Amino acid sequence: MNKVLSNKQNDRDPFELVQESLQYLPQPNSEHINEATTRNRELTKPLGSLGRLEDLAIWYAGWQGARKRDIDSILIAIFAGNHGVARSGVSAFPIEVTHQMVGNFQQGGAAINQLASLLPSTLKVVPIDLDVPTRDFTEEEAMSREEFSEAFYLGFEAIDERHDLVIPGEMGIGNTTSAAAIATALFGGDAKDWAGKGTGIDDHQLGLKIEVINKGLKRHGERLDSPLEVLRCMGGRELVALAGAIFSARLKSIPVILDGYICTSVAAVLFKIDQELLAHVVAGHQSAEQAHAQLLKEMNLRPLLNLDMRLGEASGAGVAAHILRAAVRCHGGMATFSEAMVANKS
Repeated sequence: MNKVLSNKQNDRDPFELVQESLQYLPQPNSEHINEATTRNRELTKPLGSLGRLEDLAIWYAGWQGARKRDIDSILIAIFAGNHGVARSGVSAFPIEVTHQMVGNFQQGGAAINQLASLLPSTLKVVPIDLDVPTRDFTEEEAMSREEFSEAFYLGFEAIDERHDLVIPGEMGIGNTTSAAAIATALFGGDAKDWAGKGTGIDDHQLGLKIEVINKGLKRHGERLDSPLEVLRCMGGRELVALAGAIFSARLKSIPVILDGYICTSVAAVLFKIDQELLAHVVAGHQSAEQAHAQLLKEMNLRPLLNLDMRLGEASGAGVAAHILRAAVRCHGGMATFSEAMVANKS
């Protein structure tokens, strides 16, 4: 077991745990990568003819082994939280919708429920203090260190080693505002470069959203040198839980498919700490949120799909999981030239 995990994690400050983990990060298994690379050369197809599916299969093998024929235990974890900044009018929906959508997830009525039913998956819904929104980040830190730690470990502990793929998702009215604030703080520029229309706000609300983000950036300027402080000061509980889940999967060598702009902005916090923290991650899709493409570019992530989706709740990643499963099935299930008694090129 990873040395960092040998202690009781939730007794420790997440800021310290993440930094300490950089010394002990598990790496992809080089023997499995070599075995998968060799097998890929021997499969009954011209080398490279399956395009990116071949690269995905080899990447996946580094984390989960070269002999797998399928991805058959997927965790889809949806974290939900409410944002105090939403009361500033930055969203088209009231914060009560977060609670209502959690009920919809639990009753099987959301898009992600339908997508999850097409996969060998477990759907876990984790509402986090929905009746207590975070504080308005234009006025004060969105969360205290204690609140941050509690949310982080909810996400961290949601991931267990029996799964062979993790798809994290989120639900929280106002969280595109937090995502844009996080991206601006991490990568620079003005809020107008990173803020979009989210759930469908009008031009007036978009202008307000940009003002709110710039006000928050000014309010927390002295703390924005620390990526985790960016997340604490301007994020939400569900976003912190997402960070905990992605980090937990990294320590447990479980591949992760990122969803859209919000999920990617959270992953960017880890990326800014150390790019190695995202070695186990692939981008599921490029969303219709206008800044997502730029964020993916900043993080050197190439999305699997571009379907103009912008729903969140892990929906884009849920669709992309079929691409990754196809890659693993082809790699593990195809015959080699010798097995099929097919002549290879001379």
